[in-house]
Amino acid sequence: MKKKILVVDDEPSISMLIDFNLKLVGFDVQCVFDGEAVFDSIRQFRPDLIVLDLMLPKMDGIQVCRKLRSQNNMVPIIMLTALQDLSDKIAGLDNGADDYMTKPFSPQELTSRIQAILRRTGALPTADEAQAMEIGPIRIKPDQREVYLNESLIDLTPKEFELLLFLCKHRGKVLSRQQLLHGVWDYHFLGDTRIVDVHISHLRDKIEKNARTPEFIVTIRNVGYKLMEPAMKESYA
Repeated sequence: MKKKILVVDDEPSISMLIDFNLKLVGFDVQCVFDGEAVFDSIRQFRPDLIVLDLMLPKMDGIQVCRKLRSQNNMVPIIMLTALQDLSDKIAGLDNGADDYMTKPFSPQELTSRIQAILRRTGALPTADEAQAMEIGPIRIKPDQREVYLNESLIDLTPKEFELLLFLCKHRGKVLSRQQLLHGVWDYHFLGDTRIVDVHISHLRDKIEKNARTPEFIVTIRNVGYKLMEPAMKESYA
């Protein structure tokens, strides 16, 4: 069955370019041109991934992201922005986008990023990979893509889940930001490592008692991050 991609951009030339290139590699594509149209399209088209422009009429990309995540809709989102300001890119990630690209962009690179995200979210874990993992009060169920904190299910975006799972598989090891980009985002080039920092920050907000003094995901200065298992299991209630 073809994977479905929803393209949200009010520039017809951009939408047509993305539509053409995605259909060329076998995706089913639907295009809408304002933020409000996203929600009807989600109900009817049921996309596997959304390519979402930041600047949209009626409801901008940040508002769309925020509303989707508030509804616990964790469909993967790649944000498109024509703005060079870092704060706009970070705002997209802060509100639930999994990745971003700055216009003008290569349609082939966008296609590759979409394929990488869908490959990861759709891949069935092996028998070994499907085994539940525990780090203190955190329990990860890879086969169900679920994470529990003290037996309570916590909502993670697709990338937050994959990042935590990757850290867990390499617990105790120092991982550079570039290694995380390669292992989680499937980037085979020098990507923007700020994407990693924002997602780490979101994970800490959801799994740490105090994100400012993390017990699990610790920063290794000038290198990257390491997942630590607390020596004693404590109640995080």
